[in-house]
Amino acid sequence: MESASNPLIYLASASPRRSALLDQIGVPHRVQAVDVDETARGGEAPEQYVRRLAVLKAEALWQKLAAPQRAPVLGADTAVVLDAQILGKPRDETDCVRMLRLLSGRTHQVFTAVALQASTCQARVNVSDVTFRKLTDEEIRHYWRSGEPADKAGAYAVQGRAALFIERIAGSYSGIMGLPLFETGELLAEIGARA
Repeated sequence: MESASNPLIYLASASPRRSALLDQIGVPHRVQAVDVDETARGGEAPEQYVRRLAVLKAEALWQKLAAPQRAPVLGADTAVVLDAQILGKPRDETDCVRMLRLLSGRTHQVFTAVALQASTCQARVNVSDVTFRKLTDEEIRHYWRSGEPADKAGAYAVQGRAALFIERIAGSYSGIMGLPLFETGELLAEIGARA
């Protein structure tokens, strides 16, 4: 098994959740976040958006690595989508309240793309359905004060306190967290790596 000083892959993300998911399946990796413009393009569908960003992150880090340092690079991106509208990270409490009111009592989709850059870049997209129960404004404001939703797409974390809001999930729990492990495993297998 590879060590952290000689990683099997680089993870082009600062997300502790993505790193923990790779640990969960035994994939040695080194975290090295990249800064890319995450602005959606006009008319860009959610699936195209997350795929483009995952690929962009993987390719950006690959280009930054000196040839002797190069190892496969994993990039990922997640979008919470309701009625074809991408709900990003909340700007403030008012934005968080707005988003969670939209999600309250409804089913939305979570699109997560994962891309693996080695000799070429391959990507997969996972789509999951998440149904929220009805939320009160008091619950939403209390949740905001916990600090949890501040840096999360759609203003919630499935693995955190927002689990109390979720009535039903159809799809990939790890995908909703930010790294679909089934698709990640497929990409790793394609380059001969084993989880």
